[in-house]
Formats: sequence, structure tokens, C-alpha cells
Amino acid sequence: MSEAKARELICEMGRSMFERRLTFGSSGNISMRVDNGWLMTPTGSSLGRLDPARLSKLDDQGKLVDGDDPTKESFLHLAMYRERAKAGAVVHLHSTHSVAVSCLDCINHEDVLPPITAYYVMRVGKLPLIPYYAPGDKALGEAVGKAAANHNAVLLANHGPVVAGTSLSAAVDAIEELEETARLYLLLHGRPTRYLTDEQIADLKRRFPPQG
Repeated sequence: MSEAKARELICEMGRSMFERRLTFGSSGNISMRVDNGWLMTPTGSSLGRLDPARLSKLDDQGKLVDGDDPTKESFLHLAMYRERAKAGAVVHLHSTHSVAVSCLDCINHEDVLPPITAYYVMRVGKLPLIPYYAPGDKALGEAVGKAAANHNAVLLANHGPVVAGTSLSAAVDAIEELEETARLYLLLHGRPTRYLTDEQIADLKRRFPPQG
């Protein structure tokens, strides 16, 4: 894919998520791997009103070479890329239901959401909770990188999800699946629920090896 098409795709996907209220205001950010570096959404930008020409272009060392200053959370994206060699894109949102789950006191920090649906298992798998850090704290990047060695998606406590995918479409599909599963979890919370069994999960992993 050419860089021009990548820029258009980032804006298209950002606008789609914004219009469906998966993100709001100037929250959330997107990055995509391109030749010799990455494209990222600029700091303070709304995903609903991105300008392809003003996207941040970073070199393979993470330094800005063109466009507006990158998102202040660029270090989260770079941490994912360092550990996920096949990652072609990373999406981070402050999506409502995922953030709500990240604030619960009763969740399993090793695997936040239960296996409610096959598509959640296929696109996300296990979801570790990263402890709370203040916005911009570089220690958060270290924590995300450590978890990303074994997971394509993480949930930041009281903050939101960060998801890597082999392509931008794959990353968006996965983070949307995560948000929908969080919504289902909150709807079912406190009710007897039938989750997928270990055998069903193993079968899905054989049929659909995890990507990203």
C-alpha cells in the first residue's frame, strides 16, 4: 500500500470509529507501519476530523520527520511495534465499555474478559490489565511492551485498550470486538453465564491461529 493510501485509510477508519462513538473529543490514536517508519495521528487531534496531509510521519527510530507533532501516547504504539514484529498497525481508544471494565475491582488482571464469543477468542484472545499510570508516564510504555511480548491486545487500567494487528483493518476489527465483548460482559455481569469451554477455545486456536 502506498503512503498516500495509508494516510487516507487512517483518516477513514478514524472517522468511522468517531462517528460510531467508539472514541470522542480528542481521545484515541492510530498508527500504521509504512516504509522506513510509521504514520501516526497528531497530538490533540480528533479521530473524526483527521487531515491526511497533517498526519505525523516518524522514522524507524520514532523521531518526527514530517507533519504535526505525534500523539503524546506515541510511546505506547512504539512499545507494541517493538514486541510485535508482524504488527502493521496499532489502535488505542478510550472506548466507554472497555474503560468501564478496566475500572472494576473484581476482574482477573491476567485475563480481563472471559471467552464470551468465538470472535473475541479469535481476534483478541487473552487480555492482560496494565496497572494505572498517569498519562504520559513512560513507565506505562515499558509495562505495555512487556505484556505485548505475548499479547496483541492490552487494557490500561482506568484508561482504555491498546491493540495491534497485522493491518489497520485487523487492529480496528480486534479493538471493536474487544469493546463489544466488554459491553456484553457488563450486560451479563452478575448473571449465570455460559462461557466457551477450554476445549472450544483450543479448537478455535487450531482453526484460526492468532495474528498481530
